[in-house]
Amino acid sequence: MSDADEQALLDRARAGDPAAFDEVVDLYERRVFAVAMRIVRNHEDARDVTQEVFVTALRALKGFRGDAQLSTWFHRVAVNASLDLVRKRKRREHSSVDDLSDQPSAAPGPEAEAIASVRAREVHRALGALPPEQRALIVMHDLQDLDYAECAEVLGIPLGTVKSRLHRARLALARELGHLREAEPSGGLGPLR
Repeated sequence: MSDADEQALLDRARAGDPAAFDEVVDLYERRVFAVAMRIVRNHEDARDVTQEVFVTALRALKGFRGDAQLSTWFHRVAVNASLDLVRKRKRREHSSVDDLSDQPSAAPGPEAEAIASVRAREVHRALGALPPEQRALIVMHDLQDLDYAECAEVLGIPLGTVKSRLHRARLALARELGHLREAEPSGGLGPLR
């Protein structure tokens, strides 16, 4: 969608056109859910975050000034809502169980599928061990392909802070996943996606 088309859609949604808001939801729902899922690591929680993001958007859309692209704004709201949920959950409970039942496997044969499943579980476990702010950066930059500037804008932090936090997050992730590197013949983990 071009910037002009997005602006026209946004103007219609701000004017109260329910069909325009439905289009906005259709455009961003999958992306918001994917961000939430990777941060909160639970299907139902990710659905709750997604719903909360669009309720927030409905309320705040009239005040959206357009300083950032709408996609960046949705990322920011999704990340903030996800981090809020993780913090609330952490206060209530000290442990959680990974739910990987909705993770598709792209591996062809049963053996490769089993290896890919174990690797995916380990990557998700390692992501879960990161502090929420570092996890959010890994999700946004490495999995959602946002550049450093977009991550800084979404999180409302300086560019240098994004780079240093992302570096620390990658180091921590590498430490958590070091045993996989040693176990694989190629010495690599493959893509995180």
